[in-house]
Amino acid sequence: MQTEDMCPGTTDFKVIKEKKLAFEGVQDEIEVIGFISCGGCPGKKAITRAAEMVKRGADTIAFASCITRGNPIGFACPHADKMKSAIIAKVGEEITILDYTH
Repeated sequence: MQTEDMCPGTTDFKVIKEKKLAFEGVQDEIEVIGFISCGGCPGKKAITRAAEMVKRGADTIAFASCITRGNPIGFACPHADKMKSAIIAKVGEEITILDYTH
């Protein structure tokens, strides 16, 4: 959430549209149905927000690179692994989880 002040997610949307990096090799059309933040530390809001996106039709949840890689500020989220595990436990393993976008 600390990157929200400087990052509007434009690179995330660009790599989705161009099917590059984490989306390379995707043959199907990609429809973005939502874009949420973690809600701030320790990221507990991401769990219910991801579950709501699945209810609304998401079959894939992509963690933005700011969470797992620390782009652009150089600090990855210290709660990323726990957040990912909690989301998988909530939405089930049939939902694809991408660890980064770019």
